[in-house]
Amino acid sequence: MSSEYLILQLPSANRVYAEDAPRLMRAELAAFSEAVGGIADIDDVELGGLRYVRFTTPELTEQRLALLSNASSLYGLFERVQPDLLRPVRIRPLDKFDSDLLTIQKYSGKTNEQFTRLLLNVTCLAMAEPLAMLRRPLHVLDPLCGRGTTLNQAMMYGFDATGVELLERDFEAYERFIKTWLRTKRFKHTAESGQLRRQKHKLGRRLDITYAPTKEEFKAGRSRTLSFRATDTLHVDEIFGRHAFDVIVTDAPYGVQHGSRQSGELQRSPRDLLAAAVPVWTRVLKPGGALGISWNDLVLPRAELLDILSRAGLKPREGAPYEQFAHRVDHAIVRDLVVATKPA
Repeated sequence: MSSEYLILQLPSANRVYAEDAPRLMRAELAAFSEAVGGIADIDDVELGGLRYVRFTTPELTEQRLALLSNASSLYGLFERVQPDLLRPVRIRPLDKFDSDLLTIQKYSGKTNEQFTRLLLNVTCLAMAEPLAMLRRPLHVLDPLCGRGTTLNQAMMYGFDATGVELLERDFEAYERFIKTWLRTKRFKHTAESGQLRRQKHKLGRRLDITYAPTKEEFKAGRSRTLSFRATDTLHVDEIFGRHAFDVIVTDAPYGVQHGSRQSGELQRSPRDLLAAAVPVWTRVLKPGGALGISWNDLVLPRAELLDILSRAGLKPREGAPYEQFAHRVDHAIVRDLVVATKPA
C-alpha cells in the first residue's frame, strides 16, 4: 500500500516563476521517478488555502528522502495521515552553507536560483549513476557561467565547481563576491588568481579557490575546489583535458549575456554558439556523465538543439518528463531545458 505525501513549495520572489513552480516541481518529481523509481500519482492539491504538490510512494526510503530533500522549490514535506491532517517529515538537504550564498548577488540577467537548482538536479539524475550526487562530491562545469549562480549552487551541494565566462567584468564581479563572502563567513580557504596561459599564449584570467566549512576539515584534506576561467568556452578542452567533469550545466545565452569569439567576432546566437561549443564540452565530460542546457525556445527550436547534442555523440532524454519544463520568463523568453548523457 502506498503512502501519500505533500510538498509545500518555497515562496519565490519572482512572481512569473512562482506561477509555474508547481508544474515544474511535478516535472522534476517525474524525472526523479524515472531515474530511481517509486514516485507515482503526481498532481496538485489545495488544503487550508495553500497549494501543495502531491505524490504517492510505496516506501519513502532513505535514498528517496535524501533526493527529495533537494527538490528545487521544496519548503516542507508532509505525510498525509488523514484527509485534513499532515505529519511533517524531516528533510535532509545536501546544503552545506547558508542560503545567502545564492541570494546575495543581485544583477540584471541573473538566472533564478530555484531554476538553477532544478537544472542541476535533473542533470545529475540523468547520469549513469543517478544517486552519485548523494554518494560523492561531483565535479560540475558551467561553461557559460556569467556571475556564478551555478557555481554557488554546486558549492551548496558540496561539489567541486568550475566556471568559464568570456566577459572579464563578470569574472571580476564574481571574484569580489566570493572572496568577500568566504572572508565574511570566516571559512578557511586559499585563493590564487592570475593570468591564464596555454603554451605561452594568454587565454584570459584564472581564479582558483580551495575551501572548507571548518578549519578541521581543511586541515584534514576534506576541502572542495572552486575555479573560474575568464576565457572563451571553446578552450575548455585545451584547459581541462578529456573526461574532467561529471556534470555540465549551463544557461545558454538569450542573445545578450554570453558569447564566444569565433573568427575574431563576438557570437551571441545560441544556435551558432552551441553548435560550436557542445562538441568541445562533450570532450571534457566523463563517460556516464550528463549535460544539461537551458535556453530560450523562441530563438532556437528544441529539435535543432537535440540534433546538435546527438551529432556530438550525446544521447538526449526525450519524452515526458523532459518535455514539460518550458516556462515563460518574460514576453521575449520562453525558457526550456534539455538533458543528454554521454555513453559510458
